[in-house]
Amino acid sequence: MVMRLATRDARAAGLIGFLFVISLSHPGDALPATDKAAATLLVKDALTIPGRSTTIEARLSTVGPWATAGIGGEPIELLVEDKVVATGMTGGDGRVFLSYRSNVQGALPIRVRVGKSSRVLPAEGRANLVVWEQRNPIVAVELAALMEQPPAPSPVPLIGAALDPERKPMSNAAEELAKLTQFYYRVIYVVLLPSPGADGFRAANQTREWLNTHQFPTGYVLVSPPGGDALGEKLDELRADGWKTLKIGIGRSTAFVEAFLNRRLQAVMVPELSGEPPPKARVAKDWKEVRKKL
Repeated sequence: MVMRLATRDARAAGLIGFLFVISLSHPGDALPATDKAAATLLVKDALTIPGRSTTIEARLSTVGPWATAGIGGEPIELLVEDKVVATGMTGGDGRVFLSYRSNVQGALPIRVRVGKSSRVLPAEGRANLVVWEQRNPIVAVELAALMEQPPAPSPVPLIGAALDPERKPMSNAAEELAKLTQFYYRVIYVVLLPSPGADGFRAANQTREWLNTHQFPTGYVLVSPPGGDALGEKLDELRADGWKTLKIGIGRSTAFVEAFLNRRLQAVMVPELSGEPPPKARVAKDWKEVRKKL
């Protein structure tokens, strides 16, 4: 009888000790804590023709305003009309390439999100899949030509950030561009990155948000690296891919305008420069004059 009581007391003491260890390991929690990292998922626009498969590029990275690191080995899903239409896995640099084909013309909103992950919290990015017939005329517009100039240039060099979201649009820019695109032109918005260290994914995302905020027509956002003839090479790639109706550029910077003029394409500068514009460039003093110059 004494032995049975001793055994029972030992078992009870063991159970109490076990529960005490659990309470020390996870105070207040009955289940193990989940430790997932926050992440940012950014997506670039894609341009294609009806019925042709295209590649949509996205990047999953750590959260931060400047230096961010890609997160590899994570499942990514592409959604169109809330349906998963493609999946992929991020590489070591955090980028993923997803293929999709659409027969629907226009700017198709797409979503890209993190799939089931044990390491990363849910994250989502949005962009446009732009599907156009190649016979449609296209006008390219430099983002800087849509914005009011700041009162003075920033003394801090632009590294990483593409634009100031507080910048205001030029007077009548959204209304005049809407008239151009209502029945005739398709529009490509061109973002010239300010420095080699600028983030193209972040620039594309910021540009879409700024255009939407100020009610500009939906179009294809094209990000060009800085320096040399980088934009000209982008134009060559587009035309080699069949986009030969891209014949007009509306811009503010000399680099943008010369990329068109050097290829015997039309270029309109807006607003007027204080100095001499490049030879053969057309000049509009404001957006009210732009349509007269095309």
